[in-house]
Amino acid sequence: MEMKTLLKQASAVAMALVVADASAGDYDGSPAALAVIDAAVDQGVERDWAEAVIAAAERKQSILDAISRPAEKTKPWHEYRQIFVTDKRAREGVAFAQEQAAVLSDVSARTGVPQEIIVAIIGVETFYGRIAGSYRVVDALSTLAFDYPKRSPFFTKELEHFLVLSFQAGKDPLSLTGSYAGAMGYGQFMPSSYRAYARDHDGDGIADIWSNPADAIFSVANYFVEHGWQAGEPVVVPAVFNGAAPDIFEGGLKPRFTVGELAEMGFAPLSSTAVNLKATALNLEGVDGPEYWLALENFYTITRYNHSAMYALSVWQLSQAIAEGLAASQ
Repeated sequence: MEMKTLLKQASAVAMALVVADASAGDYDGSPAALAVIDAAVDQGVERDWAEAVIAAAERKQSILDAISRPAEKTKPWHEYRQIFVTDKRAREGVAFAQEQAAVLSDVSARTGVPQEIIVAIIGVETFYGRIAGSYRVVDALSTLAFDYPKRSPFFTKELEHFLVLSFQAGKDPLSLTGSYAGAMGYGQFMPSSYRAYARDHDGDGIADIWSNPADAIFSVANYFVEHGWQAGEPVVVPAVFNGAAPDIFEGGLKPRFTVGELAEMGFAPLSSTAVNLKATALNLEGVDGPEYWLALENFYTITRYNHSAMYALSVWQLSQAIAEGLAASQ
């Protein structure tokens, strides 16, 4: 039987289960929720199914509390780093890489994204699939779409994407769990990212980022490729700063100077780095004072996963610890 037929049957079964089990929740019948349903129906979702899903969604105050205090905004670098760059996370990353060695080798060869970077993303996001979030995705997205005005347009669109992807993939939308922001699976993809970048590695017709590490690995690598990863290029190097031009730290994450231009302004790498490469100057709060880093274009690509320099540097440092552990184990 063709995969599309199986998916349609699975969607029909899922719809029946949802309709049977759903009870009126916090958003049933609201104008904003009806607009989301209409948008999903326009993309092929069954109206009764979508209505039942939204009717079952519940407002969660804990989600609103969590999104107001992300770690990136409340912790200095030296404390933030301790969350993700640990001996245990590195050891578990080595174990995960060894378990998935064949897949990682294939995906890295096909995409140019280093194995240790892919593993580090999954390690930072979900501790290699072990901590993928306990909120129902439909609750997270509905709460933020309808009760978080600051980012309502973004989460409203994500809720629409979620309805479409779960219907098309034959997934029970009331059983899918994720982060407080609605991110899902090993790599914590938002629904729009899933629809744009998730890829099927094992050829079964479904990009299963929830329970299939091979698909999750391929999807993370594809995300990097689509956001400009440059195979074989450096990511970030330590730097020294003579304090002559402090405004160089105010340019955002996207590289806008060359390494040579930054060096002329008093910000220079501590290791050999091509002077024509684009870079960003970073000034982070270390234990003993400022830490200076020269972040290159591949670093910027990592920040497309999470728009935070501390996040990207944590991924990089964890990846290097994993690479060292793999080398030592051979």
